[in-house]
Amino acid sequence: MPDEGAATGARGVPDAVRRRLATLENWLNPYSWLVTALIVGIAAILRLVGLSRPKGYIFDEVYYPTDAWDMLQHGVEWDAEKTNGPAYVVHPPLGKWLIALGEKAFGNHELGWRFPTAIAGTLMILILIRVAYRLFHSIVLAGTAGLLMTLDGFQLVLSRTSLLDIFLGLFILMTFATLVLDRDHYRRSWLRALENGYDPTARHGRPRIIPWWLLVGGITFGLACGVKWSALFFAPFFALLVVVWRVQARRSAGVRTPIASGIFGDIGYLLLSFLLTVIFYLATWTGWFVTDTGYFRHYREANGLSEPPILGALLNLMHYHHEAYTFHSGLTDRHIYQSWPWQWLLLGRPVAFYWNGNGNCGAPSCAAEILLLGTPILWWSFLPALGALVWFGIARRDWRAFGIGTGVVAGLLPWFYFALADGRTMFAFYALPALPFLILAVVYALGAIMTPPSGVAEGSARTDRQLIGTIVAGVYVLLVALCFAYFHPIFVGQLIPYDDWSARMWLGGRWI
Repeated sequence: MPDEGAATGARGVPDAVRRRLATLENWLNPYSWLVTALIVGIAAILRLVGLSRPKGYIFDEVYYPTDAWDMLQHGVEWDAEKTNGPAYVVHPPLGKWLIALGEKAFGNHELGWRFPTAIAGTLMILILIRVAYRLFHSIVLAGTAGLLMTLDGFQLVLSRTSLLDIFLGLFILMTFATLVLDRDHYRRSWLRALENGYDPTARHGRPRIIPWWLLVGGITFGLACGVKWSALFFAPFFALLVVVWRVQARRSAGVRTPIASGIFGDIGYLLLSFLLTVIFYLATWTGWFVTDTGYFRHYREANGLSEPPILGALLNLMHYHHEAYTFHSGLTDRHIYQSWPWQWLLLGRPVAFYWNGNGNCGAPSCAAEILLLGTPILWWSFLPALGALVWFGIARRDWRAFGIGTGVVAGLLPWFYFALADGRTMFAFYALPALPFLILAVVYALGAIMTPPSGVAEGSARTDRQLIGTIVAGVYVLLVALCFAYFHPIFVGQLIPYDDWSARMWLGGRWI
């Protein structure tokens, strides 16, 4: 994984310190943006072409697009059939407002309610490529990350279906991107301070570094929480990531006590960032605040309690959150397509979003299905890639492995707890926020086998190990592409002969 960001020019800073604090400087590399544009263009075509098919609501589209349309009319979710009043819903409103933007632009039909998710899915790929370029300083590896997500059926299906999870995944990935940018900014600021004569062994007076990107991360994280509360799983892990990366930067700069020196500033800025999270999360409830018709909007007044301006509304919203949390905690009803977290990476129980056994495809019997299934070769490589991530991360003490692994743990581990603690009903699409990190783990492993062995100077002739690693990586990506092409008909609901559909059910009843 070549380090293109190594700084040059002494200015009184030892070369070893400069290398330790080096970050990617050539992020405007035109070739990297050319690769980004090419892959994002492919991703957009795959996600937008035929977006209006199939017709009608599929799977949970019976909830979110209808809620979104009602919000355009009333400002809040509405129950027109039973009460002709506000509807009780258990997810925050931002994801539905984003769907409503598509319905406002194109109308209350399939293109309108699916267009925003297609855009969100495409933006995820754009951000993943740029994050990978920041992490690996390699155009090849960044392009590989974007291509793997482009060719993943799991992400494709959620990009073409009007559910909330693709928005959650987008904002979580955006938040991680801001943390990577904050790390780079913090290290560059330390390097500039050293170049300007700062003494890192001084006991007092640390450089003043305002973490603008960390504050932006607080905003994007608030938007993630405004889509689904499960975003909160990432909060402690991302906070830990910020602290560890900052301590490492101070150690690299030569600070004698890198943990104690600066830790209060780290925590203070994290709290400020979280304050922005709360503010922007509450902003996603604007429709509920201003309409006076939202569910539980005047709960206290209706129950004989005082309801002062502003504070009363916040207390009513707290009650709403308590009721919704109670609902989620008690949701243990069996569902034919539910699955457990330990099944997700193995594709143990995908979700059928759509099925149609009618139609003429030129065969005696035909089938059209949309199956929420990850591209098998890609998904079945996640576990060995995670093993390689741990191995190389420990052996190299690599900050990138730590960052990627933290995202995987935050996206998956809490679901194991809830599965074992209360047997809550779960579905495979809950894993979507962890997907970018799983793909980065694969790319990290591919990069590791393509890296020159220890002791080989940069610029030396390509070694046999590098050549073999490059061939292995190329063959792997080709196999993923072929696997995606084979399963593509059941990612988009294409009508095919029944025998062809059956041949794609590799795990038999588990996939039916």
